[in-house]
Parts: sequence; structure tokens; C-alpha cells
Amino acid sequence: MKIFQNLGLNKLKEGLTKTRINLFNKITEVISRKAIIDEETFNELEAILLSSDLGSELTEKIISKTRTSLLNINDRSLENIKKIMRDELLSIFDKELNSINHSEIEKFKPYVIMIVGVNGTGKTTTLAKLANKYKLEGKKVIIASADTFRAAANTQLKTWSNRVGVDLVEVNSNDPSSVVYDTLNIAIINRYDIVLIDTAGRLHNNLDLMEELHKILKVTNKLLDYAPNEVLLVLDSNSGQNIIAQVDAFNKSIKITGLILTKLDGTAKGGAILQISLKNKLRVKYLGIGETVDDFQEFNAKLFIEAFIN
Repeated sequence: MKIFQNLGLNKLKEGLTKTRINLFNKITEVISRKAIIDEETFNELEAILLSSDLGSELTEKIISKTRTSLLNINDRSLENIKKIMRDELLSIFDKELNSINHSEIEKFKPYVIMIVGVNGTGKTTTLAKLANKYKLEGKKVIIASADTFRAAANTQLKTWSNRVGVDLVEVNSNDPSSVVYDTLNIAIINRYDIVLIDTAGRLHNNLDLMEELHKILKVTNKLLDYAPNEVLLVLDSNSGQNIIAQVDAFNKSIKITGLILTKLDGTAKGGAILQISLKNKLRVKYLGIGETVDDFQEFNAKLFIEAFIN
């Protein structure tokens, strides 16, 4: 288990390199050139945190905790300051560090996961990575190609489904709900373990497209009264503060159960991710940290923070 944790941490560190350089290399520079930690130091640290999209509320929490802690101890070393910050960031997550309840998945057959998000977040690729993960775990997986608005979406999904070796349902229809209906019927009859529903990428302020999500939800719930088990919102980590608006809009329209963060290897401002955890109390479920199908892992808060601040 320790080996796998180390592998996961190394992958995260590699993926979060730009964020770490932008944020905590700057912090290291500030603290290292200071003979004493004074109010000017805290002002500089605050500016660095804000520039990394941590937001005013989270920045204030971190600075306040650091200031209070340093008043009560003699150890004002860089390593101890980083530890204080790590602990404060970790405190915004709930006590369950791993976000996936595997026993819950085993209770349902099929277990239905709906994937939503705006265009350009890597939603379809992420769905393929998720399908691959479940396939490797021995699950029988089927995908509903319900993105009927984008012509290339079905072709892209077909390529991915062939590559990872899972089944795909495509229907010659402009109605995403009919694709989902057919897929769920096939899944029920043939005892599939996992159903993944791909949906059209949509702007979070497009009410018509949001209404399509409601129709899919109704069809899903009509066939399986417990479904969907999860509605996962895919977010591009490079989008900064915009991902907060996306979470708010999708959560108002349909109940989001968790988040998937993509393109972590490309962002220098990973702080907005932590803002969401503080504000919305939504669990981050998975991380995309590269372009290959294997560059995907379950979110673990402790490993994430350790990679973020090291």
C-alpha cells in the first residue's frame, strides 16, 4: 500500500509542478530572505496566496493560523511554516481522506454515473479514463453516448471505447434521453456493473442545454429509481476562478455529487480547487494529471496537499 501511495504522490508532484513553483517556491523565497518573520512577511505571504487563486477567505484562514501558531512556538523555520500551512489546508477537507466509497458501488447493479461539464474541460477523455479504471477493476462497463450536439463526440467516444475495451451505445437520434434510455435497458438486461453517461458540453449559463440534463435525469430515474448514483462535474484546473462559477451554476441546476479535476499538469494556479472544497463542501473524486489513459487517479486529500506544498 505504501508503494502505491508513493507512486500516487510522485505523479501528483509531477502534475502540480507549475502550481508548486508559482506558489510555494515564492513562499520559500520570501521566508528564506527574512531574518525575522514580521508583519511585512505576512503581507507578502498573503499576496502570494491570493495570486494563486486561493481566494480571500481561504487566504485569511491560512495567514491567521500561521500567525497564531508562530506566536506560540519558537520554531519559525521554513519547514515548520509549511507544515502549519499544510495542516490548515488539509482541515478544509472532511475527515475521510479518500473520496470513493467502493462498498457503495457494489450495492447497485448497474451503478450509474453521469458526467457533465462545459466544453473544453476534457470531459469525454475523462469519461474514457474512468471507464478504463473500472474495466481494470474487473467491472463490466457500458457507455451512453448522449452528446448528440457535437458531431465529433460520438467518434471520439467510439475510439476511446475500442481502446479501453468497453461497450458503447450510440443511437441515431438528436434526443440524448433516448440514448440513455436504450443504454440503461441494455445494462439492466445484460447485468452491467457500471453505466457511464456522456453528456453534451455546455456553457453553465445555457438554460436550454441545462434543461436537457433534467430530461436525462428523469429518464434515468424512471428506469432505476436510485439512479443516477453520481453526477460528476468535470472542471479544467486551468480555468482559475471561473470553475467556482461553473460549480455554482451546475449545482443550482442539478445536484452535483462530486468533482473531477483535469489538466492539473498544466495549471500554475491550483488554488481555486481548494476554494471549492472550502465553500461548496463538494468532494473531489478524481484527478486528471496527464494526457494518457493512465494519468488518472482517485483523489486523496493528504496526498494532494503534500504534493501541493512540499
